[in-house]
Amino acid sequence: MNDLEISKTKRYKMVKAYSQEHIYRHPWERVTSASWRKFADPMNKRSLSHILEVDTLDHKLDASLGKLYTTRAITIHAPGPWFVRKITGQDICHCIESTVVDAQSRSMQLSTRNISLQNFIEVEEKIRYDPHPDNPNSWTVCKQETSIKIKPLSALASMAEKIEQRCVEKFQSNSAKGREVIERMCKYLEAEASGISA
Repeated sequence: MNDLEISKTKRYKMVKAYSQEHIYRHPWERVTSASWRKFADPMNKRSLSHILEVDTLDHKLDASLGKLYTTRAITIHAPGPWFVRKITGQDICHCIESTVVDAQSRSMQLSTRNISLQNFIEVEEKIRYDPHPDNPNSWTVCKQETSIKIKPLSALASMAEKIEQRCVEKFQSNSAKGREVIERMCKYLEAEASGISA
């Protein structure tokens, strides 16, 4: 690879990365239950309209360690502006989500990455739910890290930064919707538990 090719590679492989933190005023067990159930609840379909299909590929329980490992396939509307979908010729994107729940340390970690459209975009999202250090029995802290790398065609190279920014805005909007869904699910689970115990 000559200097010009190296220069092009560096210029064309731009990365946007951001992190978010959210505190749920609900215990860890309730928040993680809500996270598991958010795709299955019909009331969430409208808020999570970018999610088209979710299928469990594998799950394994390691009883000796108290850990649950799950792999899911998630099909979403292809990210980015509409003209990018026109260029790639694809309206959907397939992703793999890997989850580890550690019951002993009360930790839930999710890692999601796209497996289609990788010639154009690479997205990796990591989410972690832990008991809040200041109020571990009543609050849960959610930390999310997202990395978006656009690998544009040479025709789109000059637009790569704008495309990445639009993708970031879309992912942040979807994250906010996801948090709203989990908050709603937590309130539902809280009400359900109160009804059972009453």
